[in-house]
Amino acid sequence: MKLIIASNNRHKIEEIKAMLGCRFETVLGQREAGLELEVDENAETLEGNAKKKAEEVFALADSMGLLEMGDAVLADDTGLLVDALHGAPGVHSARYATDGHDDAANREKLLYEMRNVPEGERGAHFATAMVLKRKGDTDIEATGRVFGSITTEEAGENGFGYDPLFWYEPMKKTFAEMTAEEKNTVSHRKNALSLVLAALM
Repeated sequence: MKLIIASNNRHKIEEIKAMLGCRFETVLGQREAGLELEVDENAETLEGNAKKKAEEVFALADSMGLLEMGDAVLADDTGLLVDALHGAPGVHSARYATDGHDDAANREKLLYEMRNVPEGERGAHFATAMVLKRKGDTDIEATGRVFGSITTEEAGENGFGYDPLFWYEPMKKTFAEMTAEEKNTVSHRKNALSLVLAALM
């Protein structure tokens, strides 16, 4: 069976491949599959964006004859929800500072917005909404979360997005200080994928 990941984000594709490669013979990113499509992520929720991406990428792949019975498209949308900012940046996480995907600018803006928030009030969580749309079968929807806090400065060289600012207390390090293997055992995406895997059993 084939799985097409509705994303061109290399880091995200690698994380998903590491977890779902055992369930699908072929796992391809959107560009690898030959799909040139930029989905307008304009839904008001993470779940809405994930569903929209899954439906649009699935429709294009199916129209191109890329999907056989049992094949699937996996889409997700991830956001960072900060308690002190009333859930911001949330669904706007990828474009928090600019219209483009500028991770450094997003982190800089978050630090600025959090500049006067004391240590004990810097709680936050990542959430990943995920939709697996299958040819000839029902969709699977899941949301995974992981809870932590926002640091006052960046730490770590791994990961992407807000990882250098997200402190995970059980491991006493930011997500960007973890190895990929460490992060994949605790991350929001891992938790969502675990729910998808359980539904596939």
